[in-house]
Parts: sequence; structure tokens; C-alpha cells
Amino acid sequence: MVFITGRNKRSIPDHFDKAYELETELEKKGKTATLEILRSILPPHISCVFIRQTEALGLGHAVLCAKPVIGNEPFAVLLADDLVEDGNRGCTKQLVDLFAEQQSSILAVEPVAHEETDKYGIVSIEPQTDRIGKLQAIVEKPKPEDSPSDLGVIGRYILTPAIFEKLEHIGTGAGGEIQLTDGIAELLNDETVLSYQFEGKRYDCGSKLGYLIANVEHGLLHADLKDDFLDYLKKLVL
Repeated sequence: MVFITGRNKRSIPDHFDKAYELETELEKKGKTATLEILRSILPPHISCVFIRQTEALGLGHAVLCAKPVIGNEPFAVLLADDLVEDGNRGCTKQLVDLFAEQQSSILAVEPVAHEETDKYGIVSIEPQTDRIGKLQAIVEKPKPEDSPSDLGVIGRYILTPAIFEKLEHIGTGAGGEIQLTDGIAELLNDETVLSYQFEGKRYDCGSKLGYLIANVEHGLLHADLKDDFLDYLKKLVL
């Protein structure tokens, strides 16, 4: 797992680090269930690499920061402000399964409100199946009147390593940043890129309301909390 972080983000590597003192204290108190939860945060076969993005130069630049670690391998990109609840595989697993079949870069997409196209990368596609499309074009945050479709890209991607060369040479785009969207647009000149309308519900945790909704709805999915939490919510709204 490769994390691209900025300054003042120490809580992220700390979260995935081993907490010796806490584990020792839990063992002493016999809190084995809590200890198992703590130790399961990072599976034993997974390693973490943390790379500092010294300047906020865009998503494309953040992806490019991972090149020394990724090398010549396909890789997944997950943006933390998008949370997808599928209940089964998860959005990334859906993309991984499709990549195993197609061996092409894949973007997770969903229909968005026409008046909100300027919040997303928007794609135009040639449909292949109900959920899969072949990208014809991709535009970063177009105005509704200029948008090629209402199909927006969310924060889940599978990309081939060819994207790195594109990101190294495209220069800055919208907002004076290196845009991943621009790199993908260049990638279309050389290889097939697919879109995939994922199964599941996306929560926009980059907005205050979306973050609150995600917490409430996931609280109601939690086996140990849902009944008491639901009772609380019922009392709150009465």
C-alpha cells in the first residue's frame, strides 16, 4: 500500500503503525477481542510505503510521486474522499476483476447530476456492455453546457504504468495543477481505457454533508452498534 501524503498528515502513518504500548495494555487487561481488531487494521502480508508530496500540485502529480515504488506494474488508485459501500466485493475489487479480463486501464464512473459536471472528470464512451464502456474522451470539470456526458469519474482507478510517462510530459492543466484527467486523455492515444459503472453506493466524504451521511449510514450497518444507534436516531427525530 503506497500512501501519498502531505505535511501535517502524521495521523495516517501512525494509524497503520504498530502500537506496542496499546497492545501490551490490552493484553494485560485480557481485552482479546479489541486486540484482534487493532491487529487486523493492517494484514500481516501487507507493507506500507509513505511518500511525501511536498507541494499540492494536483492528483496527477500525486500519482506520479508513486512511480519509484510502482515501477512497471499496473496499480490501483483510491481517493480517500470517495467511500463506496458494496456489501460484498467493494469497488476496487470489481475493477481488479475486470482488469484481470481486459488488461486495460479502468475508471470507475457513475451518472452525476447535469448541473454538477463541473465537479468531476467527465467521460464520453462507446458502450460495450451495460456497465463497461470504451473511453472516447475525458474532460476535467467541464461546465454543464460544455460537458460531453453526465458520466462522472469517481476516486477509483486501475492504471497501467504507461500513465507515468504521460504525467511527466503533459505540464499543468486546470487550476495550474498536473491533472490525472489530462494524463488519461493522452493515454487514450496509445491504448484502450475502459469505464466501469460500479455496483454499490458512493459517499462523497469530501463534503461535510456527505461525510456525515456516510457515518450515519455505516453506523446503521455496524453489527454491534446498529440497534442502539437506530434507537438513538429515532428518539432524536421524534
